[in-house]
Amino acid sequence: MVQKIISKIIELIIKAQKLALSIGISNILQPGLVKEMIISETLGHELITSKRDADARDKNDPSIKYEYLSCYEGGTGQLDRMFKSPADKRAESLHRITRNKMIYLAIFYKKNPLKIKIIYKIQPSVLLKETERQLDRSSNQISHVGFSEDWAKPNSMVVYRDKKLIAK
Repeated sequence: MVQKIISKIIELIIKAQKLALSIGISNILQPGLVKEMIISETLGHELITSKRDADARDKNDPSIKYEYLSCYEGGTGQLDRMFKSPADKRAESLHRITRNKMIYLAIFYKKNPLKIKIIYKIQPSVLLKETERQLDRSSNQISHVGFSEDWAKPNSMVVYRDKKLIAK
């Protein structure tokens, strides 16, 4: 029974990869990509699949870019490998924030990891200030900076909430 289910999962992943290839996505299992697909679909953005660019862009104006952070309930959305120093590397790291029109933090359910609970819209300048604060306090040259839902609540605006939460 278990092996049949595993075989079916593999079959579905192979089908998903073939579909992805048909639209130029070379690796459907690239870390974070499926969640970025879900977020972009929810927000009505156009997905960017390149690892060296923002996560999405405006469908009508491709110069408008968006960055997505995501986590499970109780976790933190992270920007990985942010440089504290040297100055040129720090500026390059911070450009991952400033190149965007908006940053979105999507919280996914722990028990349903492909379902979005809530999405917060964060101004890049607000995220930049918190990122610089975290980098300045870090003892490491390279750090991961994190943004929790508790931080997002007073520093952003809710743009999507699961219908199940609205009914409460």
